[in-house]
Amino acid sequence: MTLPKIAPSILSADLLQLQTQVQAAERGGADRFQIDVMDGVYVPNITFGAPMIAAMRRATTKPLEAHLMIVHPDHYLDEFARAGADLIIVHQETTRHLDKSIQHIKQLGKKAGVALNPATPEGALEYVLEALDLVLIMTVNPGFGGQKFIAYTLEKIRRVRAMLDARNPGCDLEVDGGIELATIRATHQAGANVFVAGTSVFGCADGPQAGVQGLLQAAQLDE
Repeated sequence: MTLPKIAPSILSADLLQLQTQVQAAERGGADRFQIDVMDGVYVPNITFGAPMIAAMRRATTKPLEAHLMIVHPDHYLDEFARAGADLIIVHQETTRHLDKSIQHIKQLGKKAGVALNPATPEGALEYVLEALDLVLIMTVNPGFGGQKFIAYTLEKIRRVRAMLDARNPGCDLEVDGGIELATIRATHQAGANVFVAGTSVFGCADGPQAGVQGLLQAAQLDE
């Protein structure tokens, strides 16, 4: 089983203390950071755009993931690449030409990821799997932080892990939604190796450093 990697989501961060909180998460062992880009159309919330990615680029040298929960993501790929995203994630459900979107991201010199909502079958990845650097399994319905983990997504994680082991073992398998001390171990055992966590990092009573450390420890209990 691969070592877990924590990707704190700044959706739950205190934006007035963003750099301080990012640095604390880094001290705890954060591997990367995710910026949730929401447009209020594809999901019922509006969050960040390319300027936030540019600000995060100044705040950390860690890899940045731009998770595009927006309609027409292809219109904005160049902008997010210029802002400093290292990996750009598009939702299979939002792009008509998934292969074209992945190729565009690669041509920009960035890593490419595809996200699947809870009810989207993993078969949607069948013909693009070898081209991906990351598969993101949503373990809640996208749009808001702090939601409860959807248990049936564990079986999808197992199936995608088997697909990747057979065809693209170097690809990361990331999960996003409801990741906390009580759920991270099960998702790690199912085959995920990257864990997006917002509330459980930036809402941790002992601070982001302790939040990240706690998740890393919980993921590896009894291993």
